[in-house]
Amino acid sequence: MTSLPADPFARADAPDSMAELARRAAQALHTLGVTEPEGFTQAPGRVNLLGEHTDYNDGFVLPCTLDRATMTAWARRGDRRLRVCAADADNDVAVLSLEAALPPDAPAWARYVHAMATVLDHHAPGRLQGADLGIAGNVPAGAGLSSSAALLLSVGHALAAAAALDIDPVALALLAQRAENEHVGCRCGIMDPLVSACGAGAHALFIDCRTLQHRRVPLSPDIGILIAHSRVRRELKDSAYNDRRDACEQAARVLGVPALRDATLESLEAARRQGRLDPVLARRAHHVIGENARTIVAAQALDRGDLRTLGQLMRASHDALRDHFEVSVPAMDRLVELMQAAIGEEGGARMTGGGFGGCAVAVMPVSRLDAVAAAVAAGYRSPDGLPAGLLPVRPGPGAGTWPGLAA
Repeated sequence: MTSLPADPFARADAPDSMAELARRAAQALHTLGVTEPEGFTQAPGRVNLLGEHTDYNDGFVLPCTLDRATMTAWARRGDRRLRVCAADADNDVAVLSLEAALPPDAPAWARYVHAMATVLDHHAPGRLQGADLGIAGNVPAGAGLSSSAALLLSVGHALAAAAALDIDPVALALLAQRAENEHVGCRCGIMDPLVSACGAGAHALFIDCRTLQHRRVPLSPDIGILIAHSRVRRELKDSAYNDRRDACEQAARVLGVPALRDATLESLEAARRQGRLDPVLARRAHHVIGENARTIVAAQALDRGDLRTLGQLMRASHDALRDHFEVSVPAMDRLVELMQAAIGEEGGARMTGGGFGGCAVAVMPVSRLDAVAAAVAAGYRSPDGLPAGLLPVRPGPGAGTWPGLAA
């Protein structure tokens, strides 16, 4: 969702509370002539602490929800239409139908609403009904923090509530993934919708992307998380993402495994020595195999509150993303270097997301947050001369209903 289209971090220093999000969503619904919402639903964005480009390789990831979300105020209709007002797109209105294709002149954000409605309608034939929706969000868009998953799941929960559908969180996450894969056209993995659907405040979520088994990993209040946007535009992200995914699939075929999750560094080295795996594919596979191992150990380190070990793993992850997966850029390397130097040994920093720009994430004692933010503010400028966008975050609640304006 294009929640903040001009600058993903323009409002990062003054986030809306959940109650304020509910108020703005209700105002958007009022624009449609509905004075009293029947309910509210919300879904958070996420940041991935470790496990990059492993989800589509059936591997392991360690994301956590953000205290930033998309809120939907909803009211039932008596027909099969959806009227939707997006507060963060200047109260833009889209009129959609559960029985027709997306209108060609529909705004870009409406594609996600229509996609989620379509997969829900297929999931529960004959049960979905029309609704009026008011949507407001404060997940920075275009920054790799899963504003799209937040939108899909918030709308999904609203439409399910309006139709009195009881859908398991994992099932709803799978529907959101299907919506984005089949109807939006992005080959995203399961991580983003699953952590938004199943996450919980004060925890990260360790996910096995093959089995979808997951467990909560505690994040102490003494742990601080800082997201820094490099201000580097990610023009190459989509094509390069698909290239990396194709390379991983090719490497898995050469190694004779269903996915790189099943490969080992020993089998990779043997294939390389035998000339069966070209150097580029070998580098891509090396990152994924190593990243899976790092993510398992990172979850164990967080269980113990061991930021020193976590930091070592985050640094190794960034090095592999830069050297083996080759998705970092010099500006991102500089940003990570500044953050790491200010953190010291009690924590770590790395790029997060698809790569070629976007965000870095740092984990540290909460007492270091101000010093790390100050170091980045003083020492970093993008290639266009812009300062980094800084966003301290805490884990937020997983997707679901929200009590309303008084919350």
